[in-house]
Amino acid sequence: MPPKLQTAIALLTLALALPASAQSCRSDLNGDGLVNGADLGIMLADWGYCAATITSVSPAQGGAQGGTVISITGTGLSTTSSVKIGGVACTNVTVLTPTLVRATTPPGPLGEASVAVTTNAGTTLAPTPFTYVLQQVSSIVPNTGSYTGGTAITITGAYLAATTGVTIGGVPATNVVAVSATQVTAVTPAGSVGAVDVVITGTKGAVTVAGGFTYQPIIVPTWATLVEAMPDPAVVTDATLRAAIMASGLAWRVRDTATQMEMLCVPQGTFQMGCTASNQYGCNGDENPTHSVTLTQAFYMGRYEVTQGQWFARMESNPSYFAGQSDSASRPVEQVSWNTIQGFLSATGMRLPSEAEWEYACRAGTTTAFNNGSSDDATVGTIAWFPTNSDSQTHVVGGKAANALGLYDMEGNAWEWGNDWYDSNYYSVSPSTNPLGPVSGRYRVIRGGSWRGNYAALYVRSSYRGYSGLDDKYSDVGFRVARNP
Repeated sequence: MPPKLQTAIALLTLALALPASAQSCRSDLNGDGLVNGADLGIMLADWGYCAATITSVSPAQGGAQGGTVISITGTGLSTTSSVKIGGVACTNVTVLTPTLVRATTPPGPLGEASVAVTTNAGTTLAPTPFTYVLQQVSSIVPNTGSYTGGTAITITGAYLAATTGVTIGGVPATNVVAVSATQVTAVTPAGSVGAVDVVITGTKGAVTVAGGFTYQPIIVPTWATLVEAMPDPAVVTDATLRAAIMASGLAWRVRDTATQMEMLCVPQGTFQMGCTASNQYGCNGDENPTHSVTLTQAFYMGRYEVTQGQWFARMESNPSYFAGQSDSASRPVEQVSWNTIQGFLSATGMRLPSEAEWEYACRAGTTTAFNNGSSDDATVGTIAWFPTNSDSQTHVVGGKAANALGLYDMEGNAWEWGNDWYDSNYYSVSPSTNPLGPVSGRYRVIRGGSWRGNYAALYVRSSYRGYSGLDDKYSDVGFRVARNP
């Protein structure tokens, strides 16, 4: 029975049940002092559905491409047959209750557009318009990553605060966070090699970036076991370095299968090699001139200095001065000459880094005296065991903060042998691409400084060059390995 007929019958029933004085107060619709058919005619003259009212439309804005799911609240919405935005019909119109309707917006021009709801009683306009905005994505960084997934990406654009999901190649990303109206972060799922679409969805609709992310094949060297395919942003904090590592196509973190030594990918790149003074110490002449160097091939470098335990496992001896301590196995091996090291390298397939490779890896994108991004000598204690804090001895590798590539003890703890011959004037004639040092000499390069010295942080500057004879053995000189992919 229609609601208004129910009301009419109720009023008449009430009128007949009441004394005349009460009847005139409650049911005399025309004011003639009588409750009769004339009053019923007035009631039935307004027979039909009540007009709908709209109290809110949420959200009040959405992408111009359409696809925003809106909720319309009000009264008399049970017979809703259509919802139009700017005169264009919405899709997926669903009546949930007499007071709530949901619909999906169509595409529309930027700016305000009226919201019209049609019911059996007619069409009702919302008191406020819906606003079409240009929801967009300006960048996805990085836009390449391993097909194995796990790449942390940052999506930058406009009107992204309402993002609820991101798909990469049709597969949902994980850890989706709408950081702000202009930024969303997510972690890529596994996918197939090649370019795929990125779709950002939310209450404002969906934005598709065609070919927005490219899955790359990741190469794991035949001599290695994969540990982590893509650089961890918490370790490789520089986005440029992460992008360079991924562009190399090589796995970021591996273990040499034979020795179980952990190694990290150092990408190809260009840097300024040479003098960077600290606030306390200037440069020596052999650190000049500062010059541009380009390394055209990525390589792997030991994450840590070679330890006494690793040396003993291969060479069955331990020449170290600091052997015999409870933690000796995890301290750097020392008292090893350049010539002695060659046996270890031959047995493992490793090599020593060139001097340019060493400084490039040590700096890890920095241009300051130290690889923590500072030239203040007071900051060295966070990254290096050096004369001020070493207690005149080596320490377990990895005890200080790593550099921006994830390499530990590049500065301090033990000097590290390089492969180059030493020449104090070499920088004046050094090739700008893949320099390998002089063709001959009397000494080999050592880099990085150590626990011992008379000048505190002088030797641990990234550009400081040391040298030593091929058969020299010292308790503060060890080495770090490198390897070609």
